Amino acid sequence: MRLLTAVVRPDAVETAREALRALGTVGMTVSAAEGCGRQQGHTEVYRGATYQVDFVAKCRIEVLLTDDQVERAVEALTAALRTGEVGDGKLWITPVETAVRVRTGERDADAL
Repeated sequence: MRLLTAVVRPDAVETAREALRALGTVGMTVSAAEGCGRQQGHTEVYRGATYQVDFVAKCRIEVLLTDDQVERAVEALTAALRTGEVGDGKLWITPVETAVRVRTGERDADAL
């Protein structure tokens, strides 16, 4: 099993959900995140005062996948989320040793 983590623009979460759902994935976790990468933040003017915004609002998506689902999920997400602009996001894959569904005690692929 693998954990796919994606950090994307907040307006791209629904697009990511649809791309993953089309592959047959059944669940995902989404949380608010802030960060900076190549965007390096930006400046904003509010009521005449200029503010430096160092961290950009993002969303972090986490999905548990079986090994055979990983490559299709990466391809689907990159195709769905790519705009060609700085800030499209980042994906990474982490190995998962064990997953347990608390309610039933099912393990690994059965826990998905």
